[in-house]
Amino acid sequence: MQPLAERIRPKNLDTYLGQQHIIGPGSALRNAIQHNLLPSMILWGPPGVGKTSLALIIANELKRPFYLLSAINSGVKDVREVIEKASDNNIFNQNKPVLFIDEIHRFSKSQQDSLLGAVEKGVVTLIGATTENPSFEVIPALLSRCQVYVLKSLEENDLQQLLLSAIKEDEFLSRKNITLKEHEALIRVSGGDARKLLNALEITVNSQNSNDIVITNDLVLNVIQQNLAMYDKSGKQHYDIISAFIKSIRGSDPNAALYYLARMIKGGEDPLFIARRLVILSSEDVGNANPNALLLANNCFNAVNVIGMPEARIILAQCVTYLACSAKSNASYMAIDEALETVNKTGDLPVPLHLRNAPTKLMKNLNYGKDYQYAHSYENNFIDLEFLPDELSGKKFYEPGNNARENEQRTFLKMRWKEKYGY
Repeated sequence: MQPLAERIRPKNLDTYLGQQHIIGPGSALRNAIQHNLLPSMILWGPPGVGKTSLALIIANELKRPFYLLSAINSGVKDVREVIEKASDNNIFNQNKPVLFIDEIHRFSKSQQDSLLGAVEKGVVTLIGATTENPSFEVIPALLSRCQVYVLKSLEENDLQQLLLSAIKEDEFLSRKNITLKEHEALIRVSGGDARKLLNALEITVNSQNSNDIVITNDLVLNVIQQNLAMYDKSGKQHYDIISAFIKSIRGSDPNAALYYLARMIKGGEDPLFIARRLVILSSEDVGNANPNALLLANNCFNAVNVIGMPEARIILAQCVTYLACSAKSNASYMAIDEALETVNKTGDLPVPLHLRNAPTKLMKNLNYGKDYQYAHSYENNFIDLEFLPDELSGKKFYEPGNNARENEQRTFLKMRWKEKYGY
């Protein structure tokens, strides 16, 4: 019997949950589907948000032949065989075949190169799915021929609706008298992954001998703990391990971080994937508490790229232990998110005239750049000048963390700006 996630996979856009920003009425992708003008594309988003389902729906809506490859177990030979089949299919079918490649970020450069000709000539419409930033993981030549669509994590309401739909509509679950009294534990153990959510629901239901089942948080947690190996059917635990790895470094535990690093190395994880995560973490979680962290993490990434395995494990271990033992701050990470939220709310506020560039006479006549004061001409290389738009004057985004280095920054800012920003 097929898993529950396969049995209730959505068949059309109307039954597809979430992602209304890319497939909702009037969206660019929905219009492309409706007019059968489908571009090659990369679907980028976290696991279990519907990338595969969306690709299948697109092919089904347009009645196109559908070919599926998984980057985990496919090589250049497999790619060429599929492209050859697609070429033959094109002779008898006017609808261009869809080639779906799951986890395309795991394809090597040569494997991605083998796709270029077919995509460029229109032999296939490529739909690649990835959980990683395609700017890093997809070669530029292929990326330039694809439209990138970013899929968002499913909201709790979406996941709850998915559970209720499964209980009501699945041919097997609907035969039972299932009451979803509590759903929080199911959502928590799934991590927002719809596939894991449905697997957890199915395991919980199958664990009960009665047809009358009341699903509670306690029941779910007890069942999932007893069936953890079954719940993680792939056995790879890729996302759980990387999550534990990052949280161990953030929590300043080098021993746990090294353990999860070893788990990833032993499991064949791409060392550059690990190194890239360390670069991100060095800014997100260490930040200005220790600016050297970013320098070390970036050098770690470059060194791993040059050295390769198995020696790269030593470089990774050095970086991991350094970051775990470093002071931590997320102040700059929080600051840019608040600044982005402010921009979203306030829109494109005008830049103050005295800060505008004035390369032409007309601009000078319009007072562009007038009254700008050059900071280096003043004591301590500082002048109390307004740099934010008038509507945001005094708005503070950056709040230095409570650590030695950022306390120095706080003192510096307070000396310069007095009470303007409340430092």
